[in-house]
Amino acid sequence: MTNQIPGQVGRTAVVTGANSGLGLVTATELARHGARVVLAVRNTAAGGRAAEQIRRAAPSAQVEVRELDLASLASVRKFADGADSIDLLVNNAGLVLLGPRHETADGFELHLGTNFLGHFALTGLLLDRFDTGTGARPRIVNLSSVTHKNKTLDFNDLMSVRDYDAARTYGRSKLATTIFGLELDRRLRAAGSPIISVLAHPGITRSNLTPRAWEHRGALGRFLSRTALLLTQPVEQGAEPQLHAATAPDVHGGQFFGPAGFRELRGPSTEVRPSPEASDPETGRHLWSAAEDLTGVRYL
Repeated sequence: MTNQIPGQVGRTAVVTGANSGLGLVTATELARHGARVVLAVRNTAAGGRAAEQIRRAAPSAQVEVRELDLASLASVRKFADGADSIDLLVNNAGLVLLGPRHETADGFELHLGTNFLGHFALTGLLLDRFDTGTGARPRIVNLSSVTHKNKTLDFNDLMSVRDYDAARTYGRSKLATTIFGLELDRRLRAAGSPIISVLAHPGITRSNLTPRAWEHRGALGRFLSRTALLLTQPVEQGAEPQLHAATAPDVHGGQFFGPAGFRELRGPSTEVRPSPEASDPETGRHLWSAAEDLTGVRYL
């Protein structure tokens, strides 16, 4: 698929969580095809190592490392304040299955706060930095998960205070991300904006999050982690849907890309369908309002 990526010269892309896994593959391919890429990472030392890896793969790569902790709204605002004009935002970073319940610096449940609310705030704060005067339409790509499809949101307990389960809470955070991406598309179109909002998910992919997901379960977790690796696809293949969403010239707002194989678990990239709850405009409006109140970031 990477040989089908059109030239990205002249585009500036911000990729969150770009120091490893899906984000690193995405940043590498964007840079290899000519984009200037900002690696938005929590750990800048790891980001520096990733930047060197990208430069080895693509010697002419234009890569910049900037600190971004999505679990801190102060960090999100600081990143946005220092941002230049951009053409592409890939909201890739995420946390998965962290065991006991944890909270962000702002008191949000950690999965929801990082995977959804941090990206909601970042997107809003960067919206006026998008270059809308170029030929290629600027894009926002949100990374969903196949696990969103069997989840529902409890608006009376969004932070999972009363009802916490790590796997379920992760799935709900990805449902929230999916709802956000589709509601963002509706609002951008209503505003007449040239920016498009697109979604992608990687299926079940052999990323650095796979072993981390089971660390808290000791020997059983290590066994499950090794077993999961046998069932997953390589990270390069898992990144194909988000690279397609970010670069393909025929993509339009509201589209959703994922693996073409059985239950969207693996395989080449194709267009897929979000869950009915994710597609519901009323749910989208409700979640958007809640996110505005929680983050203090209002846009569109």
